Amino acid sequence: MSFTDLFESGEHKRNLGHFASIANMAAASGQLTPDEEKLLMRFARKLDINESEYKEVLKDPTKYPINPPNDADRRLERMHDLFKMIFADNTIDDQEKHLIEKYAIGLGYTEPLAAKLIKRSIEIYSGGLDLEDYRYLLNK
Repeated sequence: MSFTDLFESGEHKRNLGHFASIANMAAASGQLTPDEEKLLMRFARKLDINESEYKEVLKDPTKYPINPPNDADRRLERMHDLFKMIFADNTIDDQEKHLIEKYAIGLGYTEPLAAKLIKRSIEIYSGGLDLEDYRYLLNK
């Protein structure tokens, strides 16, 4: 196996873990809504998750570890993805908030930074911002 194959394999594992985190957020409120399913399919394509992996993740998204990216931009992108899933139904409930707090810490944010990031994200995300606007407003 070449070095490139090892990197791609590691990247795919991180993507699979991230997809499982997104699926777990979607499942937090019970039955998946059509909007959540549509968003999950988009994330699966974006993260290069094949159909069998998709089905396996949906069976039990909690069995996949969080594999945090090394750079801040990628961590922020992953938080953005999770907030997109949370707000697919335009609300955030207590269970989703608890999960996003755990994921933020799992991605490498400290507890105080995670709390600040989540509070600020909830304030601004309800408007359906894209990643660039999200990044700009968080750093304001």
